[in-house]
Amino acid sequence: MQGMGPQSGAAPAVLDLFSGCGGFSLGFQAEGFRIAGSVEIDPSARATHAANFPGAIHFRDATILDPAEAAACLSGSPFTVLVGGPPCQAYARVGRAKLRSVASRQDAHLDDPRVLLFRHWLRFVEAIRPQAVAMENVLDCLSVGGRNVMEETAEALVRLGYVPRYTILNAVHYGVPQMRDRAFLLAYRGDLGLEPAFPEPTRAHELPKGYLHSRHVAMRGAGAATSRFFVQPRHPVVGLMPAITAVEAIGDLPSLAGSKAAGAIKGRRSTGDLAAYRTDVTPSDYAARLRSATGEGATSGHVTRAIGRDAVLCGLMPPGSEYPAAHAIAERLLAEEIAARTADGRVVSDLEVSALRAGIVPPHPTHTFPNRWWKLVADRPARTLLAHLGKDGYSQIHYDGTQSRVISVREAARLQSFPDDFRFEGTMNNAFRQIGNAVPPMLAQAIAGCVAQALGHGEARLAA
Repeated sequence: MQGMGPQSGAAPAVLDLFSGCGGFSLGFQAEGFRIAGSVEIDPSARATHAANFPGAIHFRDATILDPAEAAACLSGSPFTVLVGGPPCQAYARVGRAKLRSVASRQDAHLDDPRVLLFRHWLRFVEAIRPQAVAMENVLDCLSVGGRNVMEETAEALVRLGYVPRYTILNAVHYGVPQMRDRAFLLAYRGDLGLEPAFPEPTRAHELPKGYLHSRHVAMRGAGAATSRFFVQPRHPVVGLMPAITAVEAIGDLPSLAGSKAAGAIKGRRSTGDLAAYRTDVTPSDYAARLRSATGEGATSGHVTRAIGRDAVLCGLMPPGSEYPAAHAIAERLLAEEIAARTADGRVVSDLEVSALRAGIVPPHPTHTFPNRWWKLVADRPARTLLAHLGKDGYSQIHYDGTQSRVISVREAARLQSFPDDFRFEGTMNNAFRQIGNAVPPMLAQAIAGCVAQALGHGEARLAA
């Protein structure tokens, strides 16, 4: 990613709280900020952040860390910024459903300590008193158990002397090849006299009805739409370039056959292994931008899951189709196999049919999680990448039917706008989880641009 110049001690310093692998950090670094420190409890994500931001100080647990210790890494900077987003599993509908299934109560998610982590974020704000703060989280944080976490955070920031605003941004409108709605909060310390402003869209894409419905539910559920802190979501204006598509994002990466995917070959599960770029494909401007930092003709992380039985279905599914289509194809293949055996004069027993079914038809009922599987469409952006992509990668099946597979770690990173020189530490599943949890760096850079512009004005005001 292109930055504003080399970092220095005089650059505005960022502390990334609940940093994950560093999507927020990467976006701010690209706008000329110095990533001074991060706080992340997950060891794999913390290792990834440390590998990609070696100049930062890396802390482990925000719930026990003394903010003064973290603040020391920000010294010497003209402006300081605190960014981050508390873990979202307890806010997200998927996470809440899982918690309810364990606790057998509708409000079990409110007992999850992760719901209260935003209070630790505020503890750091109060102690460090940064000039600017930025928070990101899933839409459901606007309405969780009758609470609006962003609203509560904004109210608390006012009491701490800040001017806060929050809104909804979709990454696809900021150059990311993925439809990803998230809530963002910005706030400036009151003595700067600044009003938070969010970036204007740079790309046009009409969001599907499901995304618009989720926005409506989130905004209406706990009063966000009528809040004095809420800024109505930005809509792309006429004349903008269209969204980056899946083929623009990943079309130049090497082909992998579903039955011989990198993860299926013993010893090839390492996310550090290099894979050469395709030489028969000219990279798009987007891909070229992400490739530019590597300095090599290869990238790491192009490994994916071996999916065995389901590779055939992934290949046969039409682009844009979901699990019911895959299940119907499997039932057809099963019927054809039984018919072929019968045509040979064989008697196919019930036991044999059961064995055939187990080897051809996936076991999930079509009425539960019908969108469990989804196949990318080459000329459209991807759907939202999820944190459980490593364990359930069928939500992002490669659009190329000849490859018959789910996407790789590097392809997931491309769809999140991570550059190809960004390395992910840990296992393949860990890398997928880190990517799914991350703030897309290009969206983070758009936020950082607004902060950089505001802080420039703030510096002039303080000097006046």
